[in-house]
Amino acid sequence: MRKYGQHFLVNKGIIDKITDAVIDNMEGALVEIGPGKGAITTALLERGVNNFTLIEIDPEMADYLKNNLPEYAEVEIKNNDFLKEDLSFLPESPVTFVSNLPYIDAAEILLKVLSAPGLHAAVFMFQREQAQRLTAKPESKHYGPLSVLFQASASARSICRVSPGSFNPPPKVDSEVLLIMPKGQIEFKSAKHKKDFTELVKSVFAYRRKTVLNALCEVFKKDKDLLGAALQKAGVKISARAEELSPRKYADLALALDGIIF
Repeated sequence: MRKYGQHFLVNKGIIDKITDAVIDNMEGALVEIGPGKGAITTALLERGVNNFTLIEIDPEMADYLKNNLPEYAEVEIKNNDFLKEDLSFLPESPVTFVSNLPYIDAAEILLKVLSAPGLHAAVFMFQREQAQRLTAKPESKHYGPLSVLFQASASARSICRVSPGSFNPPPKVDSEVLLIMPKGQIEFKSAKHKKDFTELVKSVFAYRRKTVLNALCEVFKKDKDLLGAALQKAGVKISARAEELSPRKYADLALALDGIIF
């Protein structure tokens, strides 16, 4: 049961806050990722929410849910890794997600959810440091590639902080619940613009100790003067480093580099 590293949420006050956030912001279909023993699932059912989907990676937990959820529960339990799940089962209508995310896969799950068609909202619990990364401003301690990629496509509001004692067994770190809405800072010109933007952000932060210009030279092996002209066109200082650029500047730079490296 512990091979998947679960920390089961047991604090009723926190469970109620998550449930309230889901109900207040839910529209369309509801999907819970990694329900574990069903603490949030049961709270939602008790509040009258029904007919939703659970995706649970652990076969023991999936069986536990089948045997222990209330008889009136109308839920579909998918025993699968969410990261491998084909999301084509989702309706075209709005979809809301909720999860006490596994720390190790939280970022990857988040990015997959942000790409889901019809995403309306998500109520997710993260390791607190990761929650800080999502909302960090340029040049701050926690600002990094996840900050840029997330803020380009979504926004987040804190619901509550969660102490280790709210779980069994308790983790070694604090957590935080965020309400995530797909209302980001960037309106991409095309699917290609978004793809180029994503590649650019990952490439530049891979060499974050270098300037953006030198990082681009290192990764793409293009003429430095040509790349420098593209930076100037995007309004980026030649001396700028990865953590100094806002999501908007990365989007502008991706456009300026179109035809040069993309």
